[in-house]
Amino acid sequence: MSLTADIDSDCPSWEAAGYGAPQIEAALAALANELAVRDATVSILLTDDVEMKQLNRDWRGIDQPTNVLSFPATPPPAGWGEDQRILGDIAIGFSYCRAEAIAQFKTFADHVTHMVVHGALHLLDYDHEDDAKADVMEAVERRVLARLGINDPYAIEREPR
Repeated sequence: MSLTADIDSDCPSWEAAGYGAPQIEAALAALANELAVRDATVSILLTDDVEMKQLNRDWRGIDQPTNVLSFPATPPPAGWGEDQRILGDIAIGFSYCRAEAIAQFKTFADHVTHMVVHGALHLLDYDHEDDAKADVMEAVERRVLARLGINDPYAIEREPR
Protein backbone atom coordinates (compact mmCIF):
# COMPACT_ATOMS: atom_id res chain seq x y z
CA MET A 1 0.00 0.00 0.00
CA SER A 2 1.30 3.42 -0.83
CA LEU A 3 -0.10 6.92 -0.52
CA THR A 4 2.62 9.56 -0.69
CA ALA A 5 2.62 13.34 -0.49
CA ASP A 6 4.38 16.21 -2.15
CA ILE A 7 4.38 18.79 0.64
CA ASP A 8 4.81 22.53 0.25
CA SER A 9 4.54 25.25 2.86
CA ASP A 10 4.46 28.99 2.39
CA CYS A 11 3.73 29.68 6.07
CA PRO A 12 6.58 29.60 8.65
CA SER A 13 4.11 28.91 11.47
CA TRP A 14 3.91 25.26 10.43
CA GLU A 15 7.61 24.65 10.97
CA ALA A 16 7.52 26.61 14.23
CA ALA A 17 4.66 24.37 15.40
CA GLY A 18 6.68 21.25 14.55
CA TYR A 19 4.12 19.87 12.13
CA GLY A 20 5.16 18.59 8.73
CA ALA A 21 6.26 15.65 6.65
CA PRO A 22 6.61 12.96 9.35
CA GLN A 23 3.06 13.44 10.65
CA ILE A 24 1.58 13.76 7.17
CA GLU A 25 3.37 10.66 5.91
CA ALA A 26 2.20 8.65 8.94
CA ALA A 27 -1.40 9.77 8.38
CA LEU A 28 -1.32 8.86 4.69
CA ALA A 29 0.32 5.49 5.40
CA ALA A 30 -2.40 4.64 7.92
CA LEU A 31 -5.08 5.67 5.42
CA ALA A 32 -3.44 3.65 2.63
CA ASN A 33 -3.37 0.58 4.86
CA GLU A 34 -6.99 1.03 5.97
CA LEU A 35 -8.35 1.39 2.43
CA ALA A 36 -5.73 -0.64 0.52
CA VAL A 37 -4.72 2.41 -1.52
CA ARG A 38 -1.91 1.55 -3.93
CA ASP A 39 0.52 3.78 -5.73
CA ALA A 40 -1.15 7.15 -5.28
CA THR A 41 0.09 10.60 -4.41
CA VAL A 42 -1.38 13.86 -3.18
CA SER A 43 -0.02 17.39 -3.05
CA ILE A 44 -0.39 19.12 0.30
CA LEU A 45 -0.07 22.85 0.88
CA LEU A 46 0.40 23.96 4.48
CA THR A 47 -0.61 27.59 4.36
CA ASP A 48 -2.12 30.49 6.25
CA ASP A 49 -5.63 31.84 6.59
CA VAL A 50 -5.10 34.56 3.96
CA GLU A 51 -4.49 31.98 1.24
CA MET A 52 -7.19 29.66 2.58
CA LYS A 53 -9.70 32.52 2.39
CA GLN A 54 -8.68 33.22 -1.20
CA LEU A 55 -8.89 29.55 -2.20
CA ASN A 56 -12.26 29.14 -0.46
CA ARG A 57 -13.60 32.26 -2.17
CA ASP A 58 -12.25 31.38 -5.61
CA TRP A 59 -13.26 27.70 -5.61
CA ARG A 60 -16.30 27.52 -3.33
CA GLY A 61 -17.67 31.08 -3.38
CA ILE A 62 -17.26 31.36 0.40
CA ASP A 63 -15.33 34.48 1.40
CA GLN A 64 -13.76 33.25 4.63
CA PRO A 65 -10.89 31.00 5.66
CA THR A 66 -11.47 27.33 6.45
CA ASN A 67 -9.52 24.40 7.88
CA VAL A 68 -9.02 22.12 4.87
CA LEU A 69 -9.84 22.16 1.17
CA SER A 70 -9.50 19.28 -1.29
CA PHE A 71 -9.15 19.60 -5.05
CA PRO A 72 -9.48 16.28 -6.90
CA ALA A 73 -7.19 15.85 -9.89
CA THR A 74 -8.59 15.51 -13.35
CA PRO A 75 -7.58 12.31 -15.12
CA PRO A 76 -4.12 12.65 -16.72
CA PRO A 77 -3.60 12.04 -20.43
CA ALA A 78 -3.38 8.40 -21.50
CA GLY A 79 0.04 6.90 -20.90
CA TRP A 80 1.12 9.56 -18.39
CA GLY A 81 1.97 8.46 -14.87
CA GLU A 82 0.36 5.06 -15.22
CA ASP A 83 2.44 3.62 -12.39
CA GLN A 84 1.18 6.17 -9.85
CA ARG A 85 -2.18 7.90 -9.59
CA ILE A 86 -2.26 11.58 -8.68
CA LEU A 87 -5.32 12.06 -6.50
CA GLY A 88 -5.24 15.86 -6.23
CA ASP A 89 -4.37 18.68 -3.87
CA ILE A 90 -5.10 19.41 -0.22
CA ALA A 91 -4.67 22.83 1.40
CA ILE A 92 -4.66 23.24 5.19
CA GLY A 93 -4.85 26.58 7.02
CA PHE A 94 -2.66 27.05 10.09
CA SER A 95 -4.51 29.61 12.21
CA TYR A 96 -7.96 28.20 11.54
CA CYS A 97 -6.81 24.70 12.54
CA ARG A 98 -5.00 26.03 15.61
CA ALA A 99 -8.16 27.85 16.76
CA GLU A 100 -10.29 24.74 16.16
CA ALA A 101 -7.87 22.54 18.10
CA ILE A 102 -7.96 24.91 21.06
CA ALA A 103 -11.77 25.21 20.97
CA GLN A 104 -12.16 21.42 20.74
CA PHE A 105 -9.58 20.62 23.46
CA LYS A 106 -7.38 18.70 21.01
CA THR A 107 -3.69 18.87 20.35
CA PHE A 108 -2.79 20.82 17.24
CA ALA A 109 -0.98 17.82 15.76
CA ASP A 110 -3.95 15.47 16.31
CA HIS A 111 -6.37 17.95 14.77
CA VAL A 112 -4.23 18.63 11.71
CA THR A 113 -3.63 14.93 11.21
CA HIS A 114 -7.41 14.54 11.17
CA MET A 115 -7.60 17.29 8.52
CA VAL A 116 -4.99 15.46 6.39
CA VAL A 117 -7.03 12.24 6.57
CA HIS A 118 -10.30 14.12 5.98
CA GLY A 119 -8.89 15.94 2.94
CA ALA A 120 -7.41 12.77 1.48
CA LEU A 121 -10.73 10.94 1.88
CA HIS A 122 -12.41 13.66 -0.18
CA LEU A 123 -9.84 12.95 -2.92
CA LEU A 124 -10.83 9.28 -2.68
CA ASP A 125 -14.50 10.20 -3.36
CA TYR A 126 -15.75 10.19 0.24
CA ASP A 127 -18.03 13.00 1.31
CA HIS A 128 -20.36 14.06 4.10
CA GLU A 129 -23.16 15.60 2.05
CA ASP A 130 -25.81 13.54 3.81
CA ASP A 131 -25.98 11.62 7.09
CA ALA A 132 -25.38 8.19 5.55
CA LYS A 133 -22.28 9.33 3.65
CA ALA A 134 -21.04 11.24 6.69
CA ASP A 135 -21.38 8.11 8.84
CA VAL A 136 -19.26 6.12 6.38
CA MET A 137 -16.59 8.82 6.07
CA GLU A 138 -16.40 9.44 9.81
CA ALA A 139 -16.07 5.71 10.51
CA VAL A 140 -13.04 5.52 8.22
CA GLU A 141 -11.56 8.64 9.86
CA ARG A 142 -12.01 7.11 13.31
CA ARG A 143 -10.32 3.83 12.29
CA VAL A 144 -7.39 5.56 10.59
CA LEU A 145 -6.82 7.96 13.47
CA ALA A 146 -7.07 5.11 15.98
CA ARG A 147 -4.22 3.38 14.08
CA LEU A 148 -2.20 6.51 14.88
CA GLY A 149 -3.20 6.60 18.55
CA ILE A 150 -5.47 9.62 18.05
CA ASN A 151 -8.78 9.78 19.89
CA ASP A 152 -12.12 9.88 18.09
CA PRO A 153 -12.21 13.39 16.61
CA TYR A 154 -16.01 13.47 16.83
CA ALA A 155 -16.22 12.60 20.53
CA ILE A 156 -16.88 15.47 22.87
CA GLU A 157 -13.98 15.89 25.23
CA ARG A 158 -14.81 17.35 28.60
CA GLU A 159 -11.36 18.52 29.63
CA PRO A 160 -8.35 19.87 27.77
CA ARG A 161 -5.35 17.58 27.28
